[in-house]
Amino acid sequence: MIPIVRMSCHRDGRNERRWMETFITHYTKGTQWTHPRTGRKKIVNGDLPPGWEKCISDDGKVLYVDHTNRTTTYTDPRLAFATEYREISQVLRQRFDASSTALAVLHGRDLRNKVALVTGANTGIGYETARSLALHGCNVVLACRNMEKANEAIKHIQQEKETANCTALEMDLTSLNSVRKTAEQFKQKFKSLHILILNAGVFGIPYQLTEDGYETTFQVNHLSQFYLTLLLKETIQNTNNSRVIVVSSESHRFSTIRIPEDIHQSTLSPPAYKYWGMEAYNESKLCNILFAQELARQWPTVSVFSCHPGNMVSTSLSRHWWLYRLLFALVRPFTKSLQQAASTTIFCATAPELEGVTGSYFNNCCRCQPSNAALDPVLATRLWILSQNMITDVIEKNKNNYGEK
Repeated sequence: MIPIVRMSCHRDGRNERRWMETFITHYTKGTQWTHPRTGRKKIVNGDLPPGWEKCISDDGKVLYVDHTNRTTTYTDPRLAFATEYREISQVLRQRFDASSTALAVLHGRDLRNKVALVTGANTGIGYETARSLALHGCNVVLACRNMEKANEAIKHIQQEKETANCTALEMDLTSLNSVRKTAEQFKQKFKSLHILILNAGVFGIPYQLTEDGYETTFQVNHLSQFYLTLLLKETIQNTNNSRVIVVSSESHRFSTIRIPEDIHQSTLSPPAYKYWGMEAYNESKLCNILFAQELARQWPTVSVFSCHPGNMVSTSLSRHWWLYRLLFALVRPFTKSLQQAASTTIFCATAPELEGVTGSYFNNCCRCQPSNAALDPVLATRLWILSQNMITDVIEKNKNNYGEK
């Protein structure tokens, strides 16, 4: 936006001269006007009224000529029809905070015409996310590795609300072939997907490789859910006002990835002698945000968000080492409940004020700034290409399982 003219106005019937700056943007062909006293902004766009013409004077000033009445003014005549404009910081003014619950965020909402898919939804934050959506009428698909636990979760939800519409699909994130089959099953059952929530994750696990030959934390937390999203591309993009939410963590700030050269297969899926569970988790959470950033760029018609649910929330995430279990137990009285932890995910998935917004990172139901590395578009593009190549390598090695000729 470039300032183009100043104009005067009258206030309270007095001939009091006030200066107001007007801005024009060549992208929207609109004009923005700022009130000098209240600071409120108005925006106008569209064609000039009949008989009006915008001209540029010899000294570079913008003039508006009314040919009908034969008058000339510096004032954009469309200001008479201006609508209030709110900058993104104002649009996303915080309505909820760290103490808010997912059900409080959804209070009064009717989601009966929505379809949502939640990964890792049989327990912990994922369960509370799926439960909250289902209790408000959303058709929720629980994509889980353990079908027995997934069906048990659905049973509990339906005990609260008999008409809750939930479906379980088996998906093992340690297998790209399983992810592909799940995506195919979903597309057979559903023609639209309004909300995709990539919630599943592992933390602090011993070193192990998946059946595809990649380190488990990286594949479960990033690669498989990246693949799931791409497989559902057509369904998501053909759904109006669709959203993708990638559950990340503030742990991404401790990732050792800083420059594009840091992103290669041996750093994301390291050999055993270079593996440390905490570092692998941090790297995968940075991957989550980088993926969300690049997805927002490549899919402009879809709202994409990443978020942090809360610090050391008491879930089964810490089950793989006694020290982690002890630490999580000690801080439990000071951390969020599962309902509170699910609130930011639910806010990103359903908040009306986020319609048309994309590429933002949220914590405590409020937009915030992730690390500098998470906002690096070169890193994001490099991760996207590497992830695609790693998936292609697996498909090439298993052509028969993937139905390739």
